[in-house]
Amino acid sequence: MFEGLDPDDSTYRALSLILEAWDEGTESGVPTEQMAYAALFTALTDLVAQFGEPAVIKLAQGLERRITLGEFTLHQTRQ
Repeated sequence: MFEGLDPDDSTYRALSLILEAWDEGTESGVPTEQMAYAALFTALTDLVAQFGEPAVIKLAQGLERRITLGEFTLHQTRQ
């Protein structure tokens, strides 16, 4: 699923663990939007604790452009 990542790489392991937890949550009836909000809250609070508010604000401000460019769109439709 994660082309180009070494299965021993910490990024690969982290993504695998997050996807397992996501699947477990949705299979137990938690709506995907609640899983997404919980994941974002957890990620942002951890990043703020580790790097501080200014760094996370800068990261969040950069997300608008990346979202607009489709970086997080898995299935793009062509018209």
